[in-house]
Amino acid sequence: MHLFGTPVHTRGFRPEIGLVMQNPDDQLFCASVRHDVAFGPQNLGLPPEQVRARTEEALALTGTTDLADRVPHHLSGGQRRMVSVAAVLALRPRLVVYDEPTASLDLRARRRLVDFLRTSTHTLLVASHDLEFVLEVCDRVAVVDAGRVVAEGEPCAVMGRDRLMQAHGLERPASLATRPPIEG
Repeated sequence: MHLFGTPVHTRGFRPEIGLVMQNPDDQLFCASVRHDVAFGPQNLGLPPEQVRARTEEALALTGTTDLADRVPHHLSGGQRRMVSVAAVLALRPRLVVYDEPTASLDLRARRRLVDFLRTSTHTLLVASHDLEFVLEVCDRVAVVDAGRVVAEGEPCAVMGRDRLMQAHGLERPASLATRPPIEG
């Protein structure tokens, strides 16, 4: 398997791939938000002015500039999630992987994340059980069961298939309830 023309290995650093972890507390560990966002670019060995520029750019992009001097563990779950996104975007990856991005978010923070991702210009890969979120954010889906892709395609077409979804421990999203189920 190749990604961006390079073989995929289980080990090694791939700065062109960013990962936003399910639990922001696993990703944030510095004394301030600014330091957390700057951590990645600093470890890429970038000059201080580039680190500063990337940090400010990522904070602005995610709407977290006003949190820059705060301690991460004093933030709300939604704020920590967006700071985690900023920390990854400061690396300027070509692909960002989001692991259960709506986990533990209240409705306001969830909506902010949906709006951010819908307008985002970076390529994203989302692993989520929040199928309503997937419908709003993704233009292509894959249903994975036991490590195997069992269906892929346009979200409504795939997730509207009652038998497929049930066979793999999922339910058709409620927002598709007004549409007749798709056979298969």
